Amino acid sequence: MRDGESASEIVEHKVTAPWEGVLLEPAAGSCAGVLVLAGSSGRVDRRRAQLLAQQGLVALAIRWFGGPGQAAGICEIPLETFIAGVDLLRSRGVERVGVLGVSKGAEAALLTAVHEPLVDMVVAVSPTALVWCNVGPGLDGHRHPHRSSWTWRGRPLPFVPMDDSWRPAERADGPVAIGGWYDLSERTFATRLDAAAIPVERARADVLLIAGGDDAMWPSLRYAEQLAARRRTAGRSVRLLTRADAGHRPRFPGEGPADPSPTFRYGGTPRADAMLGELAWGPVVHALRPPRAVPVCESN
Repeated sequence: MRDGESASEIVEHKVTAPWEGVLLEPAAGSCAGVLVLAGSSGRVDRRRAQLLAQQGLVALAIRWFGGPGQAAGICEIPLETFIAGVDLLRSRGVERVGVLGVSKGAEAALLTAVHEPLVDMVVAVSPTALVWCNVGPGLDGHRHPHRSSWTWRGRPLPFVPMDDSWRPAERADGPVAIGGWYDLSERTFATRLDAAAIPVERARADVLLIAGGDDAMWPSLRYAEQLAARRRTAGRSVRLLTRADAGHRPRFPGEGPADPSPTFRYGGTPRADAMLGELAWGPVVHALRPPRAVPVCESN
């Protein structure tokens, strides 16, 4: 397959263990693959995986919380959950593995690359530079006390709690912007920021960051700039793509606008979010499936 050429046929496999998911493989085969992680929606992002498979990638989208045997919320999720996805892609003959995540999925993608040297590329959409506390209940069914979103080898990662004294400026009966909640929590728990910083400079993987300057969920552009600075200081590769008017949910070509939310304000506009996604799409595909990659694995 030549660069820029789409796969004509995709073979789809349902995955049921160790988590729910879908594996999409170009019929012609590929040595490049990507683990696709949605954010706090908890869904299996089949559409995004399909678009990536059409570009010649083996694409695996998984449900990493809220499924059978999993925590109902994003609470002490083992990073081994995602490494199992990397291993599955490797078992399908993938030699170059990427992880693409959005929002909390981007947090997971970055941390997976920090701890798993077999990850070659991370695409972090609307990322954070910090490990945050749980969003929703853990396996015990409790939301409080605050706990880390993630564990590694059974130990919770250092995290920043949320300051529960925060109140939204908007009316309670409409969607709210919660970016200010994260700003307040950083100030309240300033002494915990250093320990909770994602050490992205340790990742062997290349890193592509995508963030909108009008993100109303959390300050993803500021976080992306912090991540990029850590990478550059360490002499590691990084690229940051942004638009000042885009929000928390950039949309790649073929995805269509995100559904409106009755709960949250995400910032941006459908047009700005689509324009950032269009700007990023070529670099995303190039990063995950570079021209030098051999698309069909040759057997010895």
